[in-house]
Amino acid sequence: MVRLPRRKKAETEDNPFAEEERAAQAADGGAAASGRTGSIVPASSVAGRALTVVVAIMTLLSCLTIGVVSLVTSAAGDWQSEIARELSIQIRPIDGQEMLPRLEQAVRIAEAAPGVRAARALSKSDNDALLEPWLGEGLSLDALPVPRLVVVTISDPRQLDTAALKARLEAEVPGASLDDHTMWSGQLASVARSVIFTGGAVVALMLTALAFSIVFATRAAIASNIQVIEVLHFVGAENSFVAREFQKHFLLKGFVGGLIGGGVALVLFVALEIVAGSARGTVAVAQAQALLGPLAIGYEGYVATLGIVFAVAILTAVSSRIAVYRHLTRLD
Repeated sequence: MVRLPRRKKAETEDNPFAEEERAAQAADGGAAASGRTGSIVPASSVAGRALTVVVAIMTLLSCLTIGVVSLVTSAAGDWQSEIARELSIQIRPIDGQEMLPRLEQAVRIAEAAPGVRAARALSKSDNDALLEPWLGEGLSLDALPVPRLVVVTISDPRQLDTAALKARLEAEVPGASLDDHTMWSGQLASVARSVIFTGGAVVALMLTALAFSIVFATRAAIASNIQVIEVLHFVGAENSFVAREFQKHFLLKGFVGGLIGGGVALVLFVALEIVAGSARGTVAVAQAQALLGPLAIGYEGYVATLGIVFAVAILTAVSSRIAVYRHLTRLD
């Protein structure tokens, strides 16, 4: 228990700012004793540099996760948009029924439907080419009952009555069935939601781990300055004063680390776009673009990356402030 001199009571009564002055003097004395000025927290130390590196790594991983989520969700949105703009009419072979007249009838019915831009029947070679990835090349399909397809392009999905078109096709074209790709669209939406949820969970876990790292670093800083902090506390310095000093220190560390990690992530995103643009003709890039689109995170991805940087800085400051307040509460 620290006992204060009795004469300080009179000083406090005469000067209401005496306690604040003594707190500032104690802080200056503690800083001078440690070879520092202007702060009760070490401005630079091995632990501080290590924390900056940890913050940078966590920020980089979080930004990369956001970038991947942005790519996948953008690609899923493009796929859903393309699927929503097309329908498929499948016409099965039937004994005694010619295929070509039924294809022509299906095309006429589809083109007459409101909201349809065009309809075309795939040629036999195009129809067979769709099966090559599963059946292999050079296989003769003449003896197999392979259905033929009609591709319908939609101009305005709001005007198209899919149920009416399906009913008319089934009534007037033997062996015809309409596929509006609802199953595929639902699966793509499910994939997009899963990716967003998984990415959000990964970012949340990394930020949680970062918060714990900040708390441990704050406790280490408190332990190395425990005498100064206790003197400040017992001479009447408010908890907010001590917490604010730690908060400013760790806010700077978090912001610097966040800028480093976010900057590296932005460089990687820009490099990916440049490489994808320069190697557009290669097979690997073509396949990646067919799967994920233009390989660019877009405006939203860059905004989210900057948001992660500021979120990391704020998280660092808030976590350190909470840790200091808990320690000072125990001193009370």
